[in-house]
Amino acid sequence: MSTLRKLTIDDLDVKGKRVLVRVDFNVPLKEDEQGNLVVADDTRIREALPTIRALMQAGAKVILMSHLGRPKGQPDPKYSLAPVARRLEELLGVRVRFVSNIVGEAVRQAINSMPEGGVILLENTRFHPGETKNDPELARQLAELADVYVNDAFGSAHRAHASTEGVAHYVKQAAMGYLMKREVEYLSRLLENPEHPFVAILGGAKVSDKIGVIKNLLPRVDRLLIGGAMSYTFLKALGHNVGASRVEEDRLEEARQLYEEAQGKILLPVDHVVAPEFSNEAPAQVVEGDIPDGLMGLDIGPKTIERYREEILQARTVVWNGPMGVFEMPNFAKGTFAIAEALAEATDRGALTVVGGGDSVAAITQAGYADRVSHVSTGGGAMLEFLEGKELPGLVALTDKK
Repeated sequence: MSTLRKLTIDDLDVKGKRVLVRVDFNVPLKEDEQGNLVVADDTRIREALPTIRALMQAGAKVILMSHLGRPKGQPDPKYSLAPVARRLEELLGVRVRFVSNIVGEAVRQAINSMPEGGVILLENTRFHPGETKNDPELARQLAELADVYVNDAFGSAHRAHASTEGVAHYVKQAAMGYLMKREVEYLSRLLENPEHPFVAILGGAKVSDKIGVIKNLLPRVDRLLIGGAMSYTFLKALGHNVGASRVEEDRLEEARQLYEEAQGKILLPVDHVVAPEFSNEAPAQVVEGDIPDGLMGLDIGPKTIERYREEILQARTVVWNGPMGVFEMPNFAKGTFAIAEALAEATDRGALTVVGGGDSVAAITQAGYADRVSHVSTGGGAMLEFLEGKELPGLVALTDKK
C-alpha cells in the first residue's frame, strides 16, 4: 500500500484557511468529586497536539472533530466531547471553543468568527446518524465547513465513515496529519523491507482475530511467537491436551493448517502458568507440556519466556500485538511484562520495535517501557488491518502527491 505518496500537512499552505481535522479523541471519561465528567486518560489528546500546534502556528483556523464511544446516531450527554474540549484547552494553553453541533448554522457562525490560529472542537460525530453510514450528504456538509481536510485519526482509518472517508471526496486537498504519517511510516517499514531477523509476537484471546495478520506476516517474518489464549487453540490443534483452557473449537483445523504452512516459523509455549479457575486468588502452578484436566492456562511459563526472549533479543525488527496471558491479574502478568522488557532491551540494541493493540499498549505502559520502544501504535483494529495488507479507507481517500 503506497500510502506514503499521500499529501501531508507539510505540503499544505494553510494561512488564513479553515482546516477541518479529524482527530481521535475517543478517550475514557470518569466522574470527578463534583459529579462532572472529566477525561480519565488524555494520551490520545496529547498524540494529536503536534498536528494541532503546527496548524495554529501556521495561522490556520483549526476545526477539530472526533467520535467518542458508541452513541446510537443521536446525542447522548455521557458521550459529549465537552470534557475533552476542557482538557485540550489546558494542554494547549489557549481557548478552545466547543460547539455542541457537527454541522449547521451554529457551526458556520462559530467558524466565521474564528481568529487565525484559533481552535474549535465540534461535538461527537457519532451523534449524527449519517456518520457511521458514511452518508454523502453529511460528508458534503462537513466539507463545506473547510478549505482543507486533514486526517490525523489513525485509530479510525479502517472505518469508512463520513468524517474519516466520505468528507475527503468533497474537498480540494485532503492530507495526513503528523500522527497518521508516523503510524503509516512505522507500519510500512514492517511490511515493505524489514531488517532481518524479523520477529512477530502475537497474543490475545482469539486466533480468529489474527488469522489475516498471521497469513500476511508468515512470508515476511523469521519467527512468529504465539502466546495468550490463542496459543491453546494451536496446541489443541496439534494434539496436545490443554485442560480447561480457552479454545476456539471452530478454528482448530485452520490453526493446524497455518502451523504446517509456517514450516517451523511458529513457536508455541512449552510451559504454562495454570490455575483451576479464572481468578488472581486461584492457586497457580507451572506445568510443562500438556495441561492437566481441570486446569486452565493463564500465562506463558518461565521456559517459554526465556525462549521468546532469546528470539526477541536476536531480532532486528519486532512487532508485538496481544498479551501473553491475563496480565490484568498480577499472578498471570509475568509473561506479558517479560515480553515488554525484552522489546525495550532489543530497542537498546538497535532493533526497530513496534507495539500495538489496546492490551499490549496498556501492558507496556504499566511495565514502564512505553518510551523505550521505537513506536507505540495508537490504532488497535487499524494496525491489525494494515498488517493484514488491507487498504485503510481513511488513508486511500486522501489526496495523492503530484
